Amino acid sequence: MLVTLKGFGGIWERRLTKTPPAPNPAVRVAFYNTTGVVVDGKVRYRWRIGGKIRFNGIGGFTPNNPSRSLNRVFECKDPEATRAGWTQVLFRKMLAGPERPDFYLFVMTAGHTGRLDIQSPWKADAVQVIALSEHANEQEAMLLMPAYSWVRGELGTFYVEPTARQFWSAELRLGRAGLEQ
Repeated sequence: MLVTLKGFGGIWERRLTKTPPAPNPAVRVAFYNTTGVVVDGKVRYRWRIGGKIRFNGIGGFTPNNPSRSLNRVFECKDPEATRAGWTQVLFRKMLAGPERPDFYLFVMTAGHTGRLDIQSPWKADAVQVIALSEHANEQEAMLLMPAYSWVRGELGTFYVEPTARQFWSAELRLGRAGLEQ
């Protein structure tokens, strides 16, 4: 599966993996990213839907400057459920050049889309939720979205619109009145 990375969640973790044993410590490092919201002045997990994306120490991800990975296409494993019940997507490697992705990974907040009412029809069937955290009026969602899919928040319906100049990229655009589903 090919994914263009469009954003990161609010929480990062760094872990040393126990396997495989390797002489190069960079091979054993994994970086995880997920959603979080501010609770008592600190960004915390408040998963309604749990999940993380994972980058290994090799594969093109630069942990000292994660923004270098934005708008880049990665080869990824399909989302997997962990034994703990949350979803994980492994970002195996950054591609050397752009290719048309299967999905775009967007991270959105209530400040951007308005609250997502996850008890109602709030997303297209093809949209895959990786993680969603919420507390009080704050919300952060990490979603895998194919081209032309949508999510509906309090501010309206937002569509994934591929860009013409960069065929591997897309923007999340608010639908025009009268055109929303």
